[in-house]
Amino acid sequence: MDRLKQLETFVAVAARGSLSAAARAEGVAPALIGRRLDALEERLGVKLLLRSTRRLTLTHEGSAFLEHCQRLLVELADAEASVSAGGVKASGHLRVTAPAGFGRRHVAPLVPRFHALHPEVTISLNLSDRVIDMAGENFDCAVRVGDLPDSSLVSIRLADNRRRCVATPAFLQRHGVPQHPHELLRFACLTLSSDASQTRGWAFRIPRTTQGRHAESALSDAGVPRTAQGRSSEAPEEAGADFEVIHLKPHGPMDCSDGQVLHDWCLAGHGIAWRSTWEVDSEIRNGTLVAVLDAFAAPPNGIYAVVPQRKHLPLRVRLWLDFLKHQYAQPGYWGGAPPGAGPGSP
Repeated sequence: MDRLKQLETFVAVAARGSLSAAARAEGVAPALIGRRLDALEERLGVKLLLRSTRRLTLTHEGSAFLEHCQRLLVELADAEASVSAGGVKASGHLRVTAPAGFGRRHVAPLVPRFHALHPEVTISLNLSDRVIDMAGENFDCAVRVGDLPDSSLVSIRLADNRRRCVATPAFLQRHGVPQHPHELLRFACLTLSSDASQTRGWAFRIPRTTQGRHAESALSDAGVPRTAQGRSSEAPEEAGADFEVIHLKPHGPMDCSDGQVLHDWCLAGHGIAWRSTWEVDSEIRNGTLVAVLDAFAAPPNGIYAVVPQRKHLPLRVRLWLDFLKHQYAQPGYWGGAPPGAGPGSP
């Protein structure tokens, strides 16, 4: 039996968590996967996997052997690529997932460019706002926006993600301009439904000057929680002022679970929305939208590439990560969506 195929099968089973999942991915019967593993364990003289009807667990020897196998398979793929015409040449299939709105604007337009640079790589892009099980669904890379939950996955920060309160000039002319976050409580605000993301609300940084303490009291009366405290030279008032970050849950006559709809409602003049800069900066620059409360904007969170592990990444994945970092670091990139991109939101 092919020794290389045994190693590839062992790695695939460990990654997918079951013989049946590995068999489905390869398009073979689970019995064939089992025979390959049996042959590998017999040849090595050690047990690599503990198998039961409900779960599959790596032994101590299996965990150590898995790391060696992953490294060998990646090095083999890189060695084959290095002798291809034109030097290092990536190949194989790349599976990427991203949030729907962000992905439409800032991932999908980059896929054809990456493929043009690496024509031997085929790419599947999944756009979904649910959190993907990368290992279980066999994704190589996930692009994620916002705070990341603790996990065993490896994240690479690609760019900052800031949010701004925006409205149309006509809306602000009719209803006035809020001067402090607590004033949002009397404005029509366009918010995500409670079953969507942003359940903590809209984040603002409130200076702890005398004015800030008065504002804090008003926010406390409205049921707004304090979530963090600290000091910053970027506080809205004088440099070095104390501040705290609060999360405000404003209300309005309409909410929606889809951020794109909120964006459209905002453009139609129905209220104030809290949107990411990658979505609204171009509209702010051309005057379609006006930013308000920028002096109280909370510190940015991030835009990340997430991969299952840092070691032994295939060449195509490493090149994709480098490509994303290079594109997003281009001067002026975040001034607007890439050509041909459609609208979207997180």
